[in-house]
Amino acid sequence: MKRAAIAVFLFAAAAVSAVFPVETNAAAEKKAVIIPVRSQIDGVMAGFIERSIEQAEADRASRIILDIDTPGGALDAAMDISGKLKETGIPSLSYINPRALSAGAYIALSTDEIYVKESSKIGAAAVIRSNGSDADKKTQSFWLAELKETAESSGRDPKYALAMADDSVDLPEWNAEKGKLLTFTGNQAIEAGYAEGKADSLDGLLQSLEISKEQTRTAEMGFADHAARFLTHPAVIPILLTLACLGLLLEMYTPGFGVFGFIGLTALFLFFFGHIAAGLAGMDAVLFFLAGIFLLILELFLPGGILGLAGAGAIGWSFYISAAHPGWMAASIGIALAACAIASILMTRVLGKKMKFLKRFILTDSTDTKSGYISNRARSELLGKTGVCLTSLRPSGTVLIDDERIDAVSEGTYTDKGKTVRVVKTEGMRVVVREVEA
Repeated sequence: MKRAAIAVFLFAAAAVSAVFPVETNAAAEKKAVIIPVRSQIDGVMAGFIERSIEQAEADRASRIILDIDTPGGALDAAMDISGKLKETGIPSLSYINPRALSAGAYIALSTDEIYVKESSKIGAAAVIRSNGSDADKKTQSFWLAELKETAESSGRDPKYALAMADDSVDLPEWNAEKGKLLTFTGNQAIEAGYAEGKADSLDGLLQSLEISKEQTRTAEMGFADHAARFLTHPAVIPILLTLACLGLLLEMYTPGFGVFGFIGLTALFLFFFGHIAAGLAGMDAVLFFLAGIFLLILELFLPGGILGLAGAGAIGWSFYISAAHPGWMAASIGIALAACAIASILMTRVLGKKMKFLKRFILTDSTDTKSGYISNRARSELLGKTGVCLTSLRPSGTVLIDDERIDAVSEGTYTDKGKTVRVVKTEGMRVVVREVEA
């Protein structure tokens, strides 16, 4: 009986194990997430890294590894990435493979550990404008404070971080005397305490950390990320705006809705999709644009200019708040408007086309006599007839012609009552008479 009970227990345990398998150490082992940072730091990259960190948190990953090779990029995007790294509870590590310059250096300093290779370069973190000039003093002061705080929070000597962004810091022993920004090589970073170790490759790094390939997952950019990066490229923006402007303009010269309207709307969609996906714009930009179009349509029914100006302003503002570089956005809008002006001149002056769109709102019918419209009764049948003045003409008065009382005017002279007159001109209801000499 006892043996039977033991057998039943073992069978039940096996069944439970089959239905609810016990997680082994290998299965329960958390994975390290590798996030490639191998291009310019911008809104697209910031969004990608933030989503990757959130996914790592959801997966309860054991470590976040940034595989960095970047020349730098946008300050605001780098700060978003740094903030996310500082917030997460997952240990983070940067592998400089081989460059982490400018904003890339700042991101590397935001991680818990830094690993390098012999050819690595980290530093040169001065903040500059998009046109290559130095940033204003406020921005520089803020940036230096941010670098100092980030270095201190990760246990690193802040003077090196400051020297990467401020060429007035004198560190001749690191080949960064006054007037030069500090850029560490891989070996220098280790010597200065800015790197925890060295690895010749990413595989070598994983091996030194005792992490197998099976224990890693590499985050990858999706189609939307790649599309957003392409659509927000400075060379693509003026093309999209020009296509949108030309498409909608040419659509106004064609009846109905056709290919030009489709091209214009598609270009606008791609413009806003790219900027929203890149994190450069939000739905507020789209709402401002739609409000501007609505106001321009109202202007057709309620002319006066105010609604039209407000609509144009709303559209312009929607583009401005979508811009990574407002100056280049303004230039792109100028290119699009110039192209539209040339196209409009060609359509109207050279090809003689008229806007079909406006015919829906503008009355073009004329009420002339050829169309059968008569505004008042013409008295052309009175020409040459004679009559008698019932009143004096001074120069207007009343005459009797064929037993009909008619209002008439003389040619400008005074005519006495009872005088005989002849009709010499009729202009609609106006009858002009002249005294007949006896």
